[in-house]
Amino acid sequence: MKVVILAGGFGTRLNEYTKTIPKPMVKVAGIPILIHIMNHYSKYGFNEFYIALGYRGEVIKKYFKSLKNRNWKINLIDTGVKTMTGGRIKRLAKYLDEGSFLMTYGDGVSNINLKKLIRFHKKNKKMVTLSAVRPPARFGALKITGNTVKYFKEKSKLDEGWINGGFFVMEKKFLKFIKNDKTFLEKEPLEKICKNKQLAAFKHNGFWHCMDTKRDKDKLDKILKKI
Repeated sequence: MKVVILAGGFGTRLNEYTKTIPKPMVKVAGIPILIHIMNHYSKYGFNEFYIALGYRGEVIKKYFKSLKNRNWKINLIDTGVKTMTGGRIKRLAKYLDEGSFLMTYGDGVSNINLKKLIRFHKKNKKMVTLSAVRPPARFGALKITGNTVKYFKEKSKLDEGWINGGFFVMEKKFLKFIKNDKTFLEKEPLEKICKNKQLAAFKHNGFWHCMDTKRDKDKLDKILKKI
């Protein structure tokens, strides 16, 4: 099964690093976060990658030219600097076989069991399966009456509900719901198939972390150095 990774966004919330390199090339625990993601897919035997390039795509191309001794088949595809997430996937249509493919973002890592994810997708027979994750806890909860704190609790992940954590399984026929380069995957396409009851959620309670800000990057550094 082919793996699509979106690696073309501007990464503006991490501009301490992304002025000169694309977000997926920001190093975490010594290597680009993109490589952490690819290592995870490779662990499950998925070694054919289609990386959708945009902003600073030449940096990714240069990096992979010097990457040796891997059994990976890496396809670096320019999908436009200003193309949105949905548009990037649609631009890869000609490279994708009929049936299922895997897709994720270039800024989130997880220990999700990909074999279980795929079995879940096949069993449910939906057009798209996303991985639902608990967002990392950020803030504690307070309840205040007047000037007195009546309730104080350090927030846990379980208080947060579920969010889209990437790590999708998609059927190629889903691409017909993506209109053009300006289409956000997370808006019309997924909203439409959700209404049609064609979007499944694989609940993952294990490790997941995205890298939106420097704070996220620093936290990931500490976590991944221990693994």
